Amino acid sequence: MSTMSTSDVESVDEVQHDGDVTPLELFFDLVFVFAVTQITGFLTNHLSWPGVVRGIALLAVVWWAWVGYSWLTNAIPAEEILPERLVILLAMAAMLVVALTIPRAFTTDAVFFAVAYFVVRALHVVLYGLTTPPETREAILRLAPGFLGAPVLLIVSGFVGTTLQAALWTTAIVADYGIARFRGVEGFHVQASHFVERHRLIIIIALGESIVAIGVGMAGLAITRQLLLAVLFGFVLIATLWWLYFDYITLAAERRFARASDRERTILARDSYSYIHLMMMGGIIFVALGIEQTLAHLNQPLSAIPAVALCGGGTLYLCGHNAYRFRDHGTISVARAIVAIVAVLLIPVMMVVPSFVGLGLLTALFVVLAAYETIRSEDRRRLRSR
Repeated sequence: MSTMSTSDVESVDEVQHDGDVTPLELFFDLVFVFAVTQITGFLTNHLSWPGVVRGIALLAVVWWAWVGYSWLTNAIPAEEILPERLVILLAMAAMLVVALTIPRAFTTDAVFFAVAYFVVRALHVVLYGLTTPPETREAILRLAPGFLGAPVLLIVSGFVGTTLQAALWTTAIVADYGIARFRGVEGFHVQASHFVERHRLIIIIALGESIVAIGVGMAGLAITRQLLLAVLFGFVLIATLWWLYFDYITLAAERRFARASDRERTILARDSYSYIHLMMMGGIIFVALGIEQTLAHLNQPLSAIPAVALCGGGTLYLCGHNAYRFRDHGTISVARAIVAIVAVLLIPVMMVVPSFVGLGLLTALFVVLAAYETIRSEDRRRLRSR
């Protein structure tokens, strides 16, 4: 397996911590986790391939709104200045409307969803432009056409038919994500420790949403040994996802991020965190959907979409880890790549064995991966022994 450089595995204590996540940011994230829960519910109620595509689109736009505010609150002391705090709270109120309208975001509530989403994004651009230095103000104005134009396209999509609606959503997402890639992030500045911690916490929130999925899946069901076994499998799988992210890979990534030059750091922030972490978030949400469906159909094989969600979500999560590592260090984990492939190969198995058995197989696969890395990984040993 390729290894990280020695400089990337030095002691955690050597990283300069330049800001803690504030209570206001955590409060903002509560609205986001509600939106994530709503997306999982949307997928549960639309178990079709078009429904999956729409769920992915919803995650993409909600994630990008959160990303914008993660950059904003990294740049300004929003909690300390009253007008800025009030603007963030107003954005939270608009984001709450976004979350509430997610179940019908493509039908009867499409315009409400899009208008509220426009308010969230517009407040972000305005606050960034009014409260940051000239260099950063120029940077946000450079990206504003995409950041504001995309929500406008979503508003228009609320008034058209299904085919044109899909085209407008696709265009909006491509423009929104693409403008930061093609017009660049020069002029923005990132505080390393705060930025990394913010993304760690959002992964925790997503994993917590998966725990909620267990409770939703159990609603109204009689407690049996099989059900409790499936719950245990689900919890262990979620705990293993946590282990694989937090045990050592993110520590090396923080070293790399903190030691980068200011310009390089903003590019890493965009690529490794704003872009690549979306893969991990998507993986967690799909695993949550698969667990929920497993608990609802314990003794039946999963149908195609829940099977793909459960195993494919695990694969997407690991691919996100390897993309994260490759972007930061230029290496990948061969073990994680192999397990990602095996998880895909389990999809047809999930469709013929009882769902709780399939969940147990996937859980065992991920536990073996975590145990192997914990015992055998030289990178982990160097990171956690200093």
